[in-house]
Amino acid sequence: MTPNGGSNRGKPMKFLLATKLEMSQRFRENGNVLPVTLLSVGPCTVTQVRTKETDGYDAIQVGCGIDEKPNMPKKGHTKDLGTAFKMYKEFRLEGPSTYKVGDVIDATQFIPGEFVDIMGISKGKGFQGVVKRHHFRGGPASHGHKDNLRMPGSIGSGGMQRVFKGLRMGGRMGGDQVTVKNLEVVEVDAAKGIIAVKGAVPGAYSTDLVITGGYEKKQSWS
Repeated sequence: MTPNGGSNRGKPMKFLLATKLEMSQRFRENGNVLPVTLLSVGPCTVTQVRTKETDGYDAIQVGCGIDEKPNMPKKGHTKDLGTAFKMYKEFRLEGPSTYKVGDVIDATQFIPGEFVDIMGISKGKGFQGVVKRHHFRGGPASHGHKDNLRMPGSIGSGGMQRVFKGLRMGGRMGGDQVTVKNLEVVEVDAAKGIIAVKGAVPGAYSTDLVITGGYEKKQSWS
């Protein structure tokens, strides 16, 4: 997916790996309170640079967090850097990269007022029924419906003798990759490596997140 009508067209996209901390609040100058999520964005190191000449596309790979007990593939992948990382992520670029292996990317690239997209794995809810999973109303609570309050009801025509593909039923809920778009950067504490973004982001405490964007205004997507 690509943004349409954005003011950052032609500018390099900003990106960073982060860890979700907690929700808090901040106040604007006019006194309005904002719900924010605090993200720990420790410095990320460029571990690999891909080019069209060698790989067929332009991209860079970054690593974040020190892995104290890395396996052999991780050790070999970053042997020139002398350390292994817990989390790796590759970002596609629209042109040749200006980064080199070993360069460090931190929170200073983001400024308050920008808008970013945040991707992560949502909280797992386990096996759930249709009321919680799909917001079904459920059955009536009286007049002979003793055990029918949270039942799904009829699942379709009896003549077909099968369940249609994609029918909304009970099942495993959560644990999906979710991207929340157009979140405003409210505060950047580069010294502590913490970014505060307006609103909620996917996942529980300590969930690994991917931040992209740095748009000057909200993007329309297609």
